[in-house]
Amino acid sequence: MVIDLQDVGSRYYTFVWTAALMLRCAASRGIMTIVLDRPNPLGGVIVEGAPQRPGFRSFVGLYDVAVRHGMTIGELCWMVRDLENLKAATLEVVPMKGWKRSMLWSDTGLPWVLPSPNMPSPDTVQVYPGGCLLEGTNLSEGRGTTRPFEIWGAPFLSGELLARAVEIEGAVLRPLSFVPTFHKHAGRVCGGVQVHVTAPRAFRPYAAYVRMLCAAANASGGAFGWRAEPYEFVEAEDRPAIDLLAGGPELRHVLRGDADLIELLEQEAAGAAAFAEQRRPHLLYK
Repeated sequence: MVIDLQDVGSRYYTFVWTAALMLRCAASRGIMTIVLDRPNPLGGVIVEGAPQRPGFRSFVGLYDVAVRHGMTIGELCWMVRDLENLKAATLEVVPMKGWKRSMLWSDTGLPWVLPSPNMPSPDTVQVYPGGCLLEGTNLSEGRGTTRPFEIWGAPFLSGELLARAVEIEGAVLRPLSFVPTFHKHAGRVCGGVQVHVTAPRAFRPYAAYVRMLCAAANASGGAFGWRAEPYEFVEAEDRPAIDLLAGGPELRHVLRGDADLIELLEQEAAGAAAFAEQRRPHLLYK
């Protein structure tokens, strides 16, 4: 079996978990898996967002990894092989030539071919480790626009107030109004912002969107809420989508005003740093 998929470097993106399931299934039948490795468009150095806490694995995170994991799809499959104690002969990774961990997508010189409809450009990839958290809320993550995850908001938000409420290193928040053509708030005028990343190496999307979500919740007049529909095969009453995405209930508690934002960001940074060390044995590119 050959796996040739362009991952985007975020735990939520399900390509790598589909690959992991196929690897496990093939190995149980004595079939070799060959992974044609591809660049992580976010690079292989920076790690953000703590791994999931016990009980919060799902199809947006089948194994405990950081939100922005800084690994290639080949490295993650290698990690799965090791964690599952699969035979060495069950997996071969065909490595890339010329890729360095410090490279962002713009450094590769490769054209971007969108791997899914809502990942239209490398700009989307830059914000996705934080922007995908919006899927767990009643805010529009910009699906139904041409710039999903970069553009976001809701009918009950003011883009002007939101842009003034938080300052993000490495990015500019541009207030706007938009009308999603489908998905959340389809056909309704939403106030919000577009996140323009101006310094990709300084921008930290996970922390940035956590802070922006807090500002949105505070400015919503009580209208901010959670996704109620099932998310990636899990019912909301079992585990809310926001908990699956964040890897635990801590972010939801902060957004409800029951916990401290700074403490959460410190915990997330500590978890990410620990994962950066844990992943070392599985890295194919030093």
